[in-house]
Amino acid sequence: MRYLLTALLALGTLLAGCSNDADWHGKDISGLMPELAFELTGTNGEPVHAGDSAGHLRMLYFGFTSCPDVCPDTLARLRMAINELPEPQRQQVDVLFVSVDPGRDTPERLASYVDFFGERITGLTGTEPQLRALSKRYRTTFGYDEPDENGNYNVSHSSAVYVFDHKGQARLLLRPDLSPQQISEDLARLADQN
Repeated sequence: MRYLLTALLALGTLLAGCSNDADWHGKDISGLMPELAFELTGTNGEPVHAGDSAGHLRMLYFGFTSCPDVCPDTLARLRMAINELPEPQRQQVDVLFVSVDPGRDTPERLASYVDFFGERITGLTGTEPQLRALSKRYRTTFGYDEPDENGNYNVSHSSAVYVFDHKGQARLLLRPDLSPQQISEDLARLADQN
């Protein structure tokens, strides 16, 4: 009987711990991914490092400016989620949009694209080897379709958004089915943990 009581108490403790994880709308990836680290090129053509935005919540998203639907939809949802936050929290959140199409997405083109989605979004790109290394770091990938007769091509990429806390630790993976309100609630909770 004593062993049964001990087992039930241990199970209750375990389930209580799990209920905290269930409060997140995104998938909790704490401890499953490496911290945020990169050196890429910003929209001004200058190098940008992960440490440049240290102390902020950062959302990392891989895409490209010629993306017909997923990228603009995702960036619009992230902008809406950030705008739902109170002003002090809003100032703590940055979106890092990493273009995996360096052949077309020059810093100038990237600047024009991200400016449309608001001031909290930073456009980044790099050489293909840099981008491959970064995507591999976060267990994702991208690929290029064959160009058509006009040289246009599509780029396949993940639609997930990685969320890093103020210390640069990977915390959440946001799926495409989350609403701006759900994303905003997760961001507010992370901001409160600072």
